[in-house]
Amino acid sequence: MRSASSDRHARARIRDSALELFGARGIAATSIRSIAEHAGVSAALVIHHFGSKDGLQRACDDYVLGELMGRNAEALDDADLSGTIQRWIADLDSFRPAFDYLARMITEGTAEGLALWDGLVDRTEAMISTAVKAGVMRDSSDPRMRAIVIAAYGLVPLLLERHIGRALGESGLTADAVRRMTLPTLELYTHGLYTDDSTLAAARSALDAPATPDKDPAP
Repeated sequence: MRSASSDRHARARIRDSALELFGARGIAATSIRSIAEHAGVSAALVIHHFGSKDGLQRACDDYVLGELMGRNAEALDDADLSGTIQRWIADLDSFRPAFDYLARMITEGTAEGLALWDGLVDRTEAMISTAVKAGVMRDSSDPRMRAIVIAAYGLVPLLLERHIGRALGESGLTADAVRRMTLPTLELYTHGLYTDDSTLAAARSALDAPATPDKDPAP
């Protein structure tokens, strides 16, 4: 008889194998049997824990979103923020399957990928809302749009990994590349880009102005 502990370990091992294979091959090209072989379990045990490949994929989504957003929430709550950032960089390789899975799901354009993107935006918006209430982040004129921008920006290094790595003389999103990316990204989030608000004021004025109807050309 299996113990609860062994069941939990088997479930996690199956999920981790699915993350790796889904990220490398895509969902359609990955079978339950191949996941079971990779995890060292039977296909029946995969079905026992997740019900179907769709159920396994949803478990992967929940894990990826929970880990990524959980890491962001940890930064907001952790008094030793420097230590938290150091742990992120040190753990980069352990998160590689989750990163690959997220990038593939988003770019494949499937219904599952769209749902994963929606979940990423929803959780980003909720995290920022919590940070605003805590006084850690500033409020926005459009919280939903800001969450979309932040979520999209967070995906860019995953989607353009090869190009970013090549521009930095790295093989991809290596630990050194992430270290180099960290300060400029946080500088941008913390201090902004412009030295004053003239561009923001000009854009607000243009967007607030009433639309000018098109005029018929003179005869």
